[in-house]
Amino acid sequence: CNVCPICEKKRIPEEGFFVTLSRPARRALANAGIDSPKKLSRFRESEILALHGIGKDAIQKLHAVLVKHKLRFKAD
Repeated sequence: CNVCPICEKKRIPEEGFFVTLSRPARRALANAGIDSPKKLSRFRESEILALHGIGKDAIQKLHAVLVKHKLRFKAD
């Protein structure tokens, strides 16, 4: 289910791309089909910020993930 707190706790990742993100940010990226830094780099920062659940905190964390993987957002 999409909103049950019990099921939501089971979906919290222990490692990887989504670990540092809030639940709304994780859901926003998952709903957009973004599950890796490489897929994230195919989007403009403005497109990611437009997703419901992505805010300033999440975008900073996503920048850090991209830098770590020697990637960046698609140019505007």
